[in-house]
Amino acid sequence: MIDENTTLEKILKMPEAEEVLAKYRLPCLTCPWAAYEIKMLKIGRVAKTYDLDLGRLLKELNKKIKDENSSTKNYEQKNI
Repeated sequence: MIDENTTLEKILKMPEAEEVLAKYRLPCLTCPWAAYEIKMLKIGRVAKTYDLDLGRLLKELNKKIKDENSSTKNYEQKNI
C-alpha cells in the first residue's frame, strides 16, 4: 500500500503507478534534479509542494495497483 511516506523510487518501480503520476502531471517524472533525490522524495511532500490532492492521488495509486495485481493473479490462475 502506498501512503504519504512512500518514496517516489518505490512508487516508480510499479509500472502501473506511473500512469497515475503522469495523469497528475507530476513534474518529478521529468525533473533532472528528482533523479538524484528520488530515494528521499516522499509522495506526501511532493503533493504538498505542487498543491496536488494527496488523498485522491493515494486513492488512485492504490486502486490502480490493486486492480493490476488482481488482473495478474486472475491471468496466472487461468493459465496454470
